[in-house]
Amino acid sequence: MSVQIALLDDHPLFRQGLRYILQTLPYVGEVVEAGTFEQVLALCRQRVPDVLLLDLQMPGMEGQEVAQHLLAEFPDLKIIVLSMFSADKFITHMMKLGARSYLPKDADPAQLSEALEDVLRTGYHFTTTISRALARADLPAGRPSTDGRPAPVALTPRELEILRLICEGQTAAQIAGRLFISRRTVEGHRQNLLEKTAAPNAAALVRYATQHGLLNPS
Repeated sequence: MSVQIALLDDHPLFRQGLRYILQTLPYVGEVVEAGTFEQVLALCRQRVPDVLLLDLQMPGMEGQEVAQHLLAEFPDLKIIVLSMFSADKFITHMMKLGARSYLPKDADPAQLSEALEDVLRTGYHFTTTISRALARADLPAGRPSTDGRPAPVALTPRELEILRLICEGQTAAQIAGRLFISRRTVEGHRQNLLEKTAAPNAAALVRYATQHGLLNPS
C-alpha cells in the first residue's frame, strides 16, 4: 500500500515537521502540502489525496469551512483534523461534518500513524476523547421511533461487547487483541452494527449506544 497524504496548515515549520514524520511511515508514498484553502482545493482537483490532515485554525477560512467546501466537492475525502482545540463542540461539529478522526496537534507519531492506518482501513479512527464528546452530543442515529428516539434493535452479546469497545475509543486492532479474534472479524461485526442500527457511521453508533444505555454491561 502506497498512499498520498495532504497537509493543510498555514505554518510551514509545522508542515515540515509533519512531513518528516509521515515520510518515515512505510505505507506513505507521497506527502503534499498546502497553506491555504485555494492551494488544497487545487491539489484535490488534480488528485484527491487518500487522507487530508487539516488544521482548524486557518487565516481567511476556518478549518470547518474548508472541510464543508471540500467534502461538498469530494465527498469521499478522508479528513483527519489536527487541532489545539479540544472542546466537545469542535470535535462533535467536525465529526458531524464528515471528518474521520480528530487528534490534538501534540499527538505523538505513534498516535498519528495509528489514526492514519485505521482511517485508511476502516474509514474512521476513534479515541476515548472523541467517543466521550460524541456520547455527550445530540447526534442522530438509528431508526426513528414515534417519540423521535431510535427504536432499539436486537444485538448479539458479541456485538454488544464490540459496540462498547468502539465507544471506549478502541481501534479494530485493539478490539481484536482484547477479544482474541481477527481484525477482519471485528470489522465484520462493526459493519453488522452499522446495518442493524441504520447508523451512517461509527460516530452515530456511539450516540446510539448512549441513547439506549448500552454502555453499561449490566
